Amino acid sequence: MNLRVVYCNHETAGLEIRERLAFSSEERLRLAYMDLRVRFPKTEIVIVSTCNRVELYFGAEDRGQLPEQESIARFLSEFHEVPLDDFINELRSDTEISAVRHLFLVASSLDSMVLGEAQIVNQIKQSYQRAADYDAVGPITHHLFQAAMKFASQVRTETKLSEGRISIASVAVGEFGKSIFERFSDKTVLVLGAGEMAEETLRYLKEEGVEKIVIANRNLQRGEDLAGRWGGIAIPFMEWESRLSEFDVIVSATGATEPIINKQRFAELRSQPDCQQTLFILDLGAPRDFAPEIARTDDNVFLYDISDLEQTCQQNRKARAREVKKAELLLDEATNHFMHAFYHRATGPVVQQLRETWHAIGKEELDRLYKKMEHVSEEDKQQIEQTISRIVNKLLHPPLENIKHHSREGTPHTLLETVKQLFGLSD
Repeated sequence: MNLRVVYCNHETAGLEIRERLAFSSEERLRLAYMDLRVRFPKTEIVIVSTCNRVELYFGAEDRGQLPEQESIARFLSEFHEVPLDDFINELRSDTEISAVRHLFLVASSLDSMVLGEAQIVNQIKQSYQRAADYDAVGPITHHLFQAAMKFASQVRTETKLSEGRISIASVAVGEFGKSIFERFSDKTVLVLGAGEMAEETLRYLKEEGVEKIVIANRNLQRGEDLAGRWGGIAIPFMEWESRLSEFDVIVSATGATEPIINKQRFAELRSQPDCQQTLFILDLGAPRDFAPEIARTDDNVFLYDISDLEQTCQQNRKARAREVKKAELLLDEATNHFMHAFYHRATGPVVQQLRETWHAIGKEELDRLYKKMEHVSEEDKQQIEQTISRIVNKLLHPPLENIKHHSREGTPHTLLETVKQLFGLSD
């Protein structure tokens, strides 16, 4: 298998780097796929970009067509206009079985900031579908991503990782929100954005008793749809600033490519006499929606973003060590099974053709022999044919075992080409 993934995530890179490398809009993704198809025309490509990771998967029929890490890093630098030196040390690269294992790890949430979260598998599914829409997937990435989603389901079924607080939203509300407010039933919540992350956070806030909900989204209709599902009201997006004094909690997940409010503007709004209430801001945007400096403008403003969740989530992981171990055993088994199945598909036709070709040669020689030896009885013919079959199978055994060995090692392509050339097999 010729497969490579180049990535950075919450374990290898800080939030500032991740948000600079993120593909934060549909248009940016479209342009990225166009650029990548020009740079690497004979590869399959899938981009996975979330608040905690940026990952690019490449598959190719021939090893020489697979881009190197340096070429992929150069693309990221040029596309995002970020100097290479700013992030090159934060990038990681895996190939072949290590790349397979990495995607399975990601899809099952085993390396998520919030262990056991269910959102990541939906993001993997959406990433794959988007790549398919841009005609960027092929047989390698198709089988890989389908297997990853299947493995994620297996982990949810066979372990207890999905129990308890398993999302960024649930941890943020449970750990941070409750450290600020004793209760939420008397609080007014503003939600900026109307996507999956915003709705998931709303679900946990409603469980905590929130009744007053205001949705501000650039697409007012989508905001009204979300408000209707959760018993809130929708307002035009630009209206939220003038109504800041009404809100006790702000949940922001807009998908904007840069902060929607800076320190100076926020300080101006908070300086109004009626805007001195305690304010809990949960910034789930990647890139961040609220400039980080805002946290230092007011002692009554508590701003948390994705990076603030890391310590709490490490504690979550330690508490589930036994389930993690169980999931890791499943991961090793699933990765090896995938590699075996994938290479069986690749080597199976060649092995079958090799068997058929050699046994056909044996039959042709026997037919020629029988024409010269018409006195041979049917019983003798059977003995001769069994002997020839055993000879062919013994001669086939070394090359077939070699093929199996290279398949397990993940490097069968060169061997298969050699076999085809040696024995005159067709593609």
